[in-house]
Amino acid sequence: MSSTYQRIVLASRPQGNVRADNFRLETLPLPEIKDDEVLVRNHFLSLDPYMRGRMEETKSYAAPQPLNETMIGGTVGEIIASNNPRFAVGDKVLGMLGWTEMAVSDGALLRKLDASSPIPLSAYLGAVGMPGLTAWYGLTQIMQPKAGETVVVSAASGAVGSVVGQLAKQMGCRVVGIAGGAEKCAYVVNELGFDACVDYKAGNLEADLAAATPDGIDAVFENVGGEVFDASLARMNPFGRIAMCGMISGYNGEPIAIKNARVFLTMRLTMRGFIVSEHMDLWPQGLKELGTLVATGKLKFRESIAEGIAQAPEAFIGLLKGQNFGKQLVKLS
Repeated sequence: MSSTYQRIVLASRPQGNVRADNFRLETLPLPEIKDDEVLVRNHFLSLDPYMRGRMEETKSYAAPQPLNETMIGGTVGEIIASNNPRFAVGDKVLGMLGWTEMAVSDGALLRKLDASSPIPLSAYLGAVGMPGLTAWYGLTQIMQPKAGETVVVSAASGAVGSVVGQLAKQMGCRVVGIAGGAEKCAYVVNELGFDACVDYKAGNLEADLAAATPDGIDAVFENVGGEVFDASLARMNPFGRIAMCGMISGYNGEPIAIKNARVFLTMRLTMRGFIVSEHMDLWPQGLKELGTLVATGKLKFRESIAEGIAQAPEAFIGLLKGQNFGKQLVKLS
């Protein structure tokens, strides 16, 4: 075993677009563990849009990412040393250990994974992890679609949107995705089973969405905001429901206007923003359902994997620009 490991810290707060020099790669001596602690070698790191908000020193649902400390992030890895009776060397664990190859934990926030499960380790950061639970919660608890209704999902090829659409199809809905580029739209329809997908980059968003939703829209899972969200609002049916998950179009501080706000009144709409970590009581149910679907091949997912911790900053910048295809991960070992 090497006597050192590498991590990435937040070196400065972005001014507009995130840049590689907002991060710093550090090499540190391997830490020693104390009583009740474990040492984890991380195998995969999850990169997610919420991290962009944490990089700002502004009021939000969570504290800002501190400067000069390991960047926040979900991980899956393996226990390589243990002084904690609840964990043994070789156990696979899920945690929030951050952008680091190694980490010490007291085990309080680690979840031991079932070694006998057919679910790939990386999927616990995607379809059977926080992104999947985000999709499941927004759909089942907020949108609550009925069979035959039309559901629209923005960022449909991403880690969250792809799960929303597949679950909605299994509930008997007509599902229309919005994604960037013909390749992503083809994947959404041909591989994931959406009924249609609108390419917002094609330059005909409103007309294409109208053609794909001839009976209007009953429920929206919104990840993008801006023009994409406005296009969906214009097609909403009375008493439509909107799960507001993300507004990636404004993550760099751009203003996000809602031009079609009047439809909230005329169509009597309901919109609710949510943070899935605030609903831990429902995680066991959601994880069980998602895990069963992935294990039986009824829920598909795709991953973009960057190799090595040094590639994490560029992979994250690409994620914010929509360059990833499916769940963005970094393979650490």
